[in-house]
Amino acid sequence: MKVGVLTGGGDCPGLNAVIRAVVRKGTQEYGYGFVGFKDGWRGPVEGDTVPLGIPAVRGILPRGGTILGSSRTNPFKTENGVRAIKENLAKFEVDALVAIGGEDTLGVAARLHAEHGIPCVGVPKTIDNDLSATDYTFGFDTAVGIATEAIDRLHTTAESHMRVLVVEVMGRHAGWIALHSGLAGGANVILIPEQRFDVDQVCAWVTSRFKASYAPIVVVAEGAMPTDGEMVLKDATTDSFGHVRLSGVGEWLAKEIEGRTGKEARTTVLGHIQRGGTPSAFDRWLATRFGLHAIDAVRDRDFGTMVALKGTDIVRVPIAEATAKLKTVDPALYEEVGVFFG
Repeated sequence: MKVGVLTGGGDCPGLNAVIRAVVRKGTQEYGYGFVGFKDGWRGPVEGDTVPLGIPAVRGILPRGGTILGSSRTNPFKTENGVRAIKENLAKFEVDALVAIGGEDTLGVAARLHAEHGIPCVGVPKTIDNDLSATDYTFGFDTAVGIATEAIDRLHTTAESHMRVLVVEVMGRHAGWIALHSGLAGGANVILIPEQRFDVDQVCAWVTSRFKASYAPIVVVAEGAMPTDGEMVLKDATTDSFGHVRLSGVGEWLAKEIEGRTGKEARTTVLGHIQRGGTPSAFDRWLATRFGLHAIDAVRDRDFGTMVALKGTDIVRVPIAEATAKLKTVDPALYEEVGVFFG
């Protein structure tokens, strides 16, 4: 059997660990051959490949990013995209695809399998941890660690100048990074997309913090929205999956806080820092296990499935189930951490 591997969507730490595990086990135990498709779904659409054997995956376990490259190409929005994928899979004699990605990448894999019979196995990747059917996605732990370290550092400079520091983290529709890093970093306010926020309440929490002689840290997910406003956009253009570019709510909120409280407020946007660099030990462990089980699913011809973490076990679930809805923060969980606000 010959297996194609691709990584799509936003990059994150741990992608290379999956590739390594798939190739190592597939080659050593099953005698499979492998081909890497470049830049997500663009690779199979355009027939852009790289050799993918054991020599290619040596030393990549601790590396961030992806040796295969990534993109947000959507073959269903590309002229003759699906037909081109079928032709190129036949051309390179590829019998199955391992698609490593998030909601969009795996959504394409689900459709290709269900509607066109292309044999696909999915591996869940996203720093947002918003894929249902899996307890955790790899990349999330590293992103939370990076954000937490940034918040720790910002505490000292905030207290030195007694100013408000607003930290904007990633999280389009799910506030997992904001919630975990904000709680771990001792933030005084955490704002997430799932719960609209009242700016006056935020200002009250900020003022309360100053009265206690501490400088407040406000952690806000990029997709968080005020009760009387809309999502703050970087620009109105969309990618091939219909997503707009977020970022800006942190700067907007800092101006609101400064104007309403009279206290100096500054913004730090972590942005793609959260995606880059060396994966944490947990993400290397999880990504490696996902890769090992993904190639087992290929061996079993259990196509249309995604590997997932349930407790400490790796299981298989339908890709369509995993991408049917986003996993968002439960209101009860958000309420639980509210004791630390203000």
